[in-house]
Amino acid sequence: MRKVSVRSLSSHKLRLVLTVFSVVLGTSFVAAALIFTSTVSSAFNSIFDNAARGVAVEVTAADSQSPGVPVDVVDQLRKQKDQLGIDRIVENVSGPVTVADSSGKAIQTGGAPSVASAYLPPDQGIGDSNTVVDGRAPAKEGEILINKDAADKAGLHVGSTTTVVLGTGISDPLQVTVVGLSDMPTSTGGFVGIAFDKDTANQYFSDGEYVSVVDMTAKPGVSDTQLRDAVHGALGDAKTVDDLYQVRTGDQVREDQKSQIDQFLTIIQAVFLAFAAIGLLVGTFIIYNTFSMIVAQRNKELALLRAIGASRKDVSRSVLLEASIVGVIGGLVGLGLGIGVAALLLAFTESQGLPSNGIQIGATAVIAALFVGVVVTMLSAWIPARRASRIPPVEAMRSSTVEPGAGSLRKRTLVAAILGVLGVLALVIGGLGEGTARALIVGLGAVLAVVAVVLGAPALSQPFVGALGALFAKPFGTVGKLAHTNAVRNPRRSAATAFALTLGLMLVVVIGTIGTSFKGTVNSAVDKGVTADFIMSSTNNGPLPIGVADTVRAKVPDAGVVISQAVATAKVDDKPVWMTAALGGSLNDVAVVNAVQGSIDVPGDGLAIDESTARDQGWKLGQKITLTAPTGDAVPVTITGVYEDSEVVGPRIVGKDAYLKLVPVESMRQASPIWIKGKPGVDADELRTQIEDVTKQYLVVQIQDREEFKSTVSSTIDQMLVTLYALLALSLAIAVLGIVNTLALSVVERKKEIGMLRAVGMARSQVRRSIYLESTYIAVFGALLGVVLGLAIAIPLVRTLAYWGLEGVVIPWGLIGGTLVGAAVVGVVASLWPAITAARTRPLEAIVES
Repeated sequence: MRKVSVRSLSSHKLRLVLTVFSVVLGTSFVAAALIFTSTVSSAFNSIFDNAARGVAVEVTAADSQSPGVPVDVVDQLRKQKDQLGIDRIVENVSGPVTVADSSGKAIQTGGAPSVASAYLPPDQGIGDSNTVVDGRAPAKEGEILINKDAADKAGLHVGSTTTVVLGTGISDPLQVTVVGLSDMPTSTGGFVGIAFDKDTANQYFSDGEYVSVVDMTAKPGVSDTQLRDAVHGALGDAKTVDDLYQVRTGDQVREDQKSQIDQFLTIIQAVFLAFAAIGLLVGTFIIYNTFSMIVAQRNKELALLRAIGASRKDVSRSVLLEASIVGVIGGLVGLGLGIGVAALLLAFTESQGLPSNGIQIGATAVIAALFVGVVVTMLSAWIPARRASRIPPVEAMRSSTVEPGAGSLRKRTLVAAILGVLGVLALVIGGLGEGTARALIVGLGAVLAVVAVVLGAPALSQPFVGALGALFAKPFGTVGKLAHTNAVRNPRRSAATAFALTLGLMLVVVIGTIGTSFKGTVNSAVDKGVTADFIMSSTNNGPLPIGVADTVRAKVPDAGVVISQAVATAKVDDKPVWMTAALGGSLNDVAVVNAVQGSIDVPGDGLAIDESTARDQGWKLGQKITLTAPTGDAVPVTITGVYEDSEVVGPRIVGKDAYLKLVPVESMRQASPIWIKGKPGVDADELRTQIEDVTKQYLVVQIQDREEFKSTVSSTIDQMLVTLYALLALSLAIAVLGIVNTLALSVVERKKEIGMLRAVGMARSQVRRSIYLESTYIAVFGALLGVVLGLAIAIPLVRTLAYWGLEGVVIPWGLIGGTLVGAAVVGVVASLWPAITAARTRPLEAIVES
């Protein structure tokens, strides 16, 4: 039987290639995901191994908005050095900056940090994290040391003059000279690290009461862990210390940095594997279809094997052996393709500045590709293998080759109807509310609906294809009727072929509906909620320096109202919350915010909240709330207003006095956006020009009107959608392959029938046309099913997301119309080769063929 299986595959090489390819794309995604993430992870891990080198214990603030570690705490630790086991203790300050390149534009970091700190000579610092490799260390104000990687990228060298903008905005942009280049082992990707002399850094990033980081080395005989525990205990009560500080060993610092990149890579890997799963699921239906047809075409052969003594197990094992061979080949080819995909991704990430130590092909990727390929193929072929084992020996004496299992659809249709009703109920119930629980109910309904479609599609295909056949009967006459007959001849096969397309288009519609709904929400929020003439934000998606708004207020004569929203974080009952402060006036001057109770003109010690916050927290007008600042200080506020939920202003607005207590000057970052409204009668273009002139010194400022702001947000969503569509295109490619595969095998199966038609006068063009129409019927059926299923899932899903700000469902009718037209095109394209093959059938050869 092994020889029979091998010879069956080798004698149908084209069939083997088509079947293998349906496994390849899915397994290639699995391999690419594992190889790419392991390679990037290895590169980052090798870099992070040098982080905090030589540091035994490091103390930093627990909250990123905290001004740092109090100097009093450092002095306390220094006094207890001998008692705690500290050998050397070193403190430093740091803060975010933006640095200009040689052309005067901001150095693009690609999302990596851009940080300034104080330069510490080797005899004052710990480790060698900031070694000067060219020039000298900064010695006075106006001099900086910059990491060589960033300098090379920016076209800077020793002696260059450039601009530095402090993230705190406590000064105007600085004109500085590069006096030295440093080699930083932790410099990755677009990271920019500059150093001022110690006095200058303290002036910019500290008020003399806080430092950013405290590093320590341990005395001989004291382990890092022992020193960490001793320092932790010396800082006070365990819970209070953990709320205020992070006390970690050098190893923990390195592991935390590694875990951060691992979390990012885990997300990337999950996305890849999700699309691999989609591709494999689509491929499963194709493989199932292929083996079902193979079994049908080999009825006589398999029956003859039974007649000469082969058992049922022998026959099923023969089919499963063929499947395992296909799986191994598909896994190996998929692994090779995955290596190529991973290499292309790595080349792209390297061009963006991310590190790489060369591609890492581990045993995990190889085993996973082979395992997935074999398991998916074996599972797909299991039902056809069972059918093959049930072929009675008497079939060897029959002339027909009816596919086993092509009988009544009553049972599966009944199960499909029950699951469909349950699925619809779950979708309706989930869509009537909002929140996580409702979204999970919608997810359950989606699963039930998909399973119902899988089971019920054969029954649905007959009336649908019948309607299409009636539609095309007049223009195509007998050829249209023949195509209809062929398409409904085996509804199971037609449905399985169409479902590959159904699944892909369902996902396109779901993702497209969510994306357009997000865009619709943004557009509606801006149209209804923003009255400002211009919105100012950062080109690098980060916060703007606080000095930007002050500069516009002081130097732009035509700016009537300039409102900046600054972000603060705090804790309420040990739970973190964030809020914004409107600095420079009332938000009602630049936005439409409808107060339900009280007012949103928040006094200095007040807090206004939206209705969702009031409902979720149980807070009421006039209630006093205690906010805990990152420094641990208690900041009492009173709720002075409740307003309708607004995507423009956020869920909470805190008064200016409370904001200043929550966020010390050293930690202030100006959140984007800044709202600007011109004085009455001012020309908008003139106002824009004035703003651009006074803010270009800040390097990262972009100024947009309302339409440009909406377009920017929409383009970001579109970029995400295009990426998802590109990945989903692979599943659609597999679907097209499935149609090609099914039609090609169907042509072989119907060779005698086609020959008879040719013998009685059917022209080659008519044969081709009938195959085109048959393929189009199947493709359009699958596409419509996918669109209906996608809308049935997307609409309630978007409604559940109202809790997170989605305003309503926006259906992408253009996308849907395009997919339906595309499905018809896909049907014709997929049928070209099978149609040409069918048209070349010679009548006499087909008729005399046994």
